[in-house]
Amino acid sequence: MKFPQPLKKGDLIAICSPAGPVNADYVHEAAEVLRREGWEVKIMPHTLGHNGQYSGTDEERFNDLRDALLDPEVRAVVCSRGGYGVVHLMDRLEGLPLGEDPKWVVGYSDISALHAMLNHKGVASIHGSMASHIRLGAENEDNASLFGILRGERPAYVFPSHPYDRPGIATGTFLGGNLAVLAELINTPYDLLRPDCILFIEDIAEPIYKVERIMYQLRLSGVLKNIRGLVVGQFTDYKPNENYADMETMIRDMVAPYSYPVAFGAPIGHVFHNIPVIEGAQVTLKVNPEGTDSIIFWRS
Repeated sequence: MKFPQPLKKGDLIAICSPAGPVNADYVHEAAEVLRREGWEVKIMPHTLGHNGQYSGTDEERFNDLRDALLDPEVRAVVCSRGGYGVVHLMDRLEGLPLGEDPKWVVGYSDISALHAMLNHKGVASIHGSMASHIRLGAENEDNASLFGILRGERPAYVFPSHPYDRPGIATGTFLGGNLAVLAELINTPYDLLRPDCILFIEDIAEPIYKVERIMYQLRLSGVLKNIRGLVVGQFTDYKPNENYADMETMIRDMVAPYSYPVAFGAPIGHVFHNIPVIEGAQVTLKVNPEGTDSIIFWRS
């Protein structure tokens, strides 16, 4: 796994919109925050565009992303927002030499597909804040962590225990993201939902039965049995159903047959407190007994 070089003062960050259209004010405010951190910012030509439910045509969005990823002066690419649309670009991204000069790519939600592409190419990336959150400034703890990662730091994360936690310690490659997006990539070259990793999952506005269906697919394929650990992030904007009052109870039942550590309630997902994590990094997950915190920390 190739890790992009840490950013230095004066390095160039590109802002792209590879999926949905974005509020232009968010982009300009986020760009100003990045400039205050000492970086130069380039807003790609179609970042503020609007074409139906996308920021631009497939060609426009691909051209922006390609140009940012291959420009030797650009050292990081921040995605302005998620939405839907990255999957349209995957076959053309496949042909790019993304591992020759890797740079950090930042985003979450639909950007999980881009993380999967980069992982396929052997390049680490950052599941973390986009324009609407970066604009809050470096005083925000998640932004401070993100900027630290871009500069080469590796923050450890501690978060409260959950009644469903399963204690234990595991070390492995940290992979995951938006579960519905990643499920679309199963049995493609970009499949991140694979055994022998520490998997993290989150989602928004997906019914419990749909998430359960994905979990069953992972169980039947052997993935769920053979991961090293599971980090359950935030599942938001859904309703109870006749069988489960909440998503966490369903996931608890799905992983009950296995013995690896499971941490529930991690601050990862479509929530205000969304910690940046490194896709493809080696981590140790320590889930402590109930009443004490869980910890994720990065291994060199």
